[in-house]
Amino acid sequence: MSLDQADPAALPAAGPATRKAGRAAGGAAGRRGHNRRAGRWWTPWLFLAPALLLFLYFKFIPMVSALTMSFQEVQPYLGNRWVGTENYSTVLQSDGFRDAAWHTVVLAAGQTAGSMALGLALALLMEGQGRRLGFVRSAAFLPVVVPIAVVAELWRIMYHPTADGMLNSLLGLVGLGPSGFINDPDTSMASIMITGIWRGAPYDMMIFLAGLTGVDRGLYEAAKVDGASRLQRVWHVTVPGLRSVFSILFILAAIRGLRVFTEVFLLTNGGPDGSTEVVMTLIYKLGLEQNRLGVGAAGAVLLFIATLVLTVVVHLLRRRESK
Repeated sequence: MSLDQADPAALPAAGPATRKAGRAAGGAAGRRGHNRRAGRWWTPWLFLAPALLLFLYFKFIPMVSALTMSFQEVQPYLGNRWVGTENYSTVLQSDGFRDAAWHTVVLAAGQTAGSMALGLALALLMEGQGRRLGFVRSAAFLPVVVPIAVVAELWRIMYHPTADGMLNSLLGLVGLGPSGFINDPDTSMASIMITGIWRGAPYDMMIFLAGLTGVDRGLYEAAKVDGASRLQRVWHVTVPGLRSVFSILFILAAIRGLRVFTEVFLLTNGGPDGSTEVVMTLIYKLGLEQNRLGVGAAGAVLLFIATLVLTVVVHLLRRRESK
């Protein structure tokens, strides 16, 4: 064994000169290893650089531009004019924005609650290690990976308002009259909500399945011995064990609901009679259809602030409960 490999503490019988040389050699080797590790600190950033550049160009720079535009009257080819908070006042005082904000909250709340409830039910049904369960889980997860445009077109066909439409045909089998679904102001919001739940529940199911692996099985056995029914075991054992999962999914589902756009745009485009107008579709119309880019940017900034506040509040509540 060379002096570079020697442990100074393992030389009790050696003389003072030998021990000193061993410590010096070990210290030099440690410094060389530290220098080699410190010299490679940039390696992870080298691999992250392409993704960071894409994020910078396609996300962060547009965000800063939108924030700047929200304080300006945007005049393409003529130069922008600074108007301060006038765009924000226009948005907040608009009846259309208030209605769209309320529709967004209702849609987000309904989709969040529905997708989490259905996702938990699916997770409880598909929990286990069976070979067939893997196939069933994959099949159930398909709505998440299917493009949202395809999902919207599929449901638009199923929501055909005539009596021979797919869903209306099923309603006719149980003696119910045909419904207008997305063509009726009274049912259009619920119809879009069902579409969002159908697409979001499988994603929540997979998160719940991952969380169920961390629930102590001994608690189930103890509850069963105490005479608890299956529903009681779910309520008193499973739900408390998934508290952190519920918090994460609530944030993800709420953000997904607040930013809903594609399914509303493709199914109803905010109609009929504005009954499904949400903030994102209103921003799109203000910015790109009416060419009021400054007002649209102000609405986008307000939506971002609302999402940020919701995320921070839920995070603070989680930290408070964990203490």
